[in-house]
Amino acid sequence: MLLIPITVAAQEQQAYKKEQFIKDGDTLNYRILFPKDFSQAKKYPVVLFLHGAGERGNDNQSQLTHGSELFLKNQEDFPAIVIFPQAPKDDYWAKVEVNRDTIPFQFDFMNDKPATKSLQLVMDLMEKMISKPYVNEDRIYLGGLSMGGMGTFELIYKRPGMFAAAFAICGGANPEIAKEYPQGFNIWLFHGKKDDVVLPKYSEAMARAINHYGGNAKLSLYPDDNHNSWDSAFAEPNLLPWLFSHKLTKRKQLKN
Repeated sequence: MLLIPITVAAQEQQAYKKEQFIKDGDTLNYRILFPKDFSQAKKYPVVLFLHGAGERGNDNQSQLTHGSELFLKNQEDFPAIVIFPQAPKDDYWAKVEVNRDTIPFQFDFMNDKPATKSLQLVMDLMEKMISKPYVNEDRIYLGGLSMGGMGTFELIYKRPGMFAAAFAICGGANPEIAKEYPQGFNIWLFHGKKDDVVLPKYSEAMARAINHYGGNAKLSLYPDDNHNSWDSAFAEPNLLPWLFSHKLTKRKQLKN
């Protein structure tokens, strides 16, 4: 039984190639998965996935802990270029102050402030990727969990014309940023009702705000899940079919 996860982990390490993006002396580690039988003559969707706080570091490996298997095992049905960047230990995907002295944690979201260094590097990397001739710029997707869910919400705000659809697991943000989301933007939110690290109220508030301001948010609350609601989200049979069904009908101007 123990050989199964070890084998899967080995497959992921081999399939997701190690890369670095460098700009102005700053480095972003990332792993990238290309479709089987990749051809530069074809155009492929791109999926960007933002990891949680526990996977930060500089090993360019820990970010594959959650989610990488989902895209690898579904390559045949959903061929895509999949990118897993890694934030360093001292940085965060979202602009937020976190009080870890209490459980649940307390969050002060400042999403309207300039992006963190790590998120800015991700935005720069994605703009470079979108310019590649083998990328379908109308099918760029985004997802993340916990800290990465928070980064997902902020990234849609800062680059509202970049993504065709997104999913955010046990995340949160300042609901007011939903005013800047594209009209009709499709996003699927997931949260555990028993989450005592990031309270489900954060996802509930974002879902309400997105729908209020003209987006299309759906929310799945798992009654028995704590913070690890990503396990249930990744087990949703309709997650990838739903995600890949969306495309941009009109490129929107990117927010500076």
